[in-house]
Amino acid sequence: MNKKAVLPRSFRVVAPGRVNLIGDHTDYMGGLAFPMAINLATTITGIRSGPKIELHSDQIPGELQISLPVTEPQLVRPSWGRYVAGVAAELGSTEGFVGKVSSTLPHGSGLSSSAALEVATALALGDTGPPLEVALRCQAAEQAATGVPCGIMDQLAIISAQAGHGMLIDFASQSVTALPIPEAAQFWVIHSGEGRQLVGSPYVERRVQAESAAAVLGPLPQADLSSINALSDQALRHRARHVQTECTRVSEFAAALLHSDLEQCGELMLESHASLRDDYEVSTDALNSLVEKLRTTSGVYGARLTGAGFGGCVVALADPEVTLEGWRVMPSNGARMEWLEA
Repeated sequence: MNKKAVLPRSFRVVAPGRVNLIGDHTDYMGGLAFPMAINLATTITGIRSGPKIELHSDQIPGELQISLPVTEPQLVRPSWGRYVAGVAAELGSTEGFVGKVSSTLPHGSGLSSSAALEVATALALGDTGPPLEVALRCQAAEQAATGVPCGIMDQLAIISAQAGHGMLIDFASQSVTALPIPEAAQFWVIHSGEGRQLVGSPYVERRVQAESAAAVLGPLPQADLSSINALSDQALRHRARHVQTECTRVSEFAAALLHSDLEQCGELMLESHASLRDDYEVSTDALNSLVEKLRTTSGVYGARLTGAGFGGCVVALADPEVTLEGWRVMPSNGARMEWLEA
């Protein structure tokens, strides 16, 4: 963080959500993913206020009132305010703001509304560091605030995005490569009807199992499938197989997208969903039914759950002539601050 940054008295910060086109549960294992920032976003509008943060949300009940510096973000109420408090604690902020949070992102959908709030808060509090550093601080803030050992994909995608592009992210090197989204590639996000929340879900168990497999095999993205299939523990075998094959699918998806081979992209998305359903076991009946319905819809190339699973949304790749019941999402710019006065 650049502690000498000049902060505007009045400001607006816009942080997009993200949809992960392919590559879930790979970020915390040092693998590959292909997310895309979207034209749905969380916005914080505020005025500098001294050593406090006061925020209300247009969508979620409860008003956040905290004094700075923050030492125990996990105790803050309302619960959505813990993401804000976690960022303030991570930055050691002593100057805050009064304002409001508004969002076009559906809450609990798997489109990274929490990560968007974290990144927006970081910029509002004056974090002007390189994208990776901002993302790492926001990741640490979420872990401290919620106790969930989340990966860094959401925060890194939201802060690094370029309009018109998706991102091939290699989490072993933490590198981001922007790749153009073809005009013919139309992505839709459809809610399954099930809310999604990582706190209290089997997310931590899945991560521990994958890490246990890696302790035997080494880095899972590079593991040999014959070695994976030789694991005696069935759960570890399935988790490792998903990570290894998912990373291969991400590489193939990126190559197919560059050549505008949308049929191949769709097939890879369907294979990804099957792996998340059968090997990583993070899908649900509602998500599976929605993917199956989309798979048999004319003009849809493929679909998969997006995000960590356990509810939330499905992302579908469709022909431009197709209209689906959901949000038509387009590749957006990353998070940005706007000064409202000098």
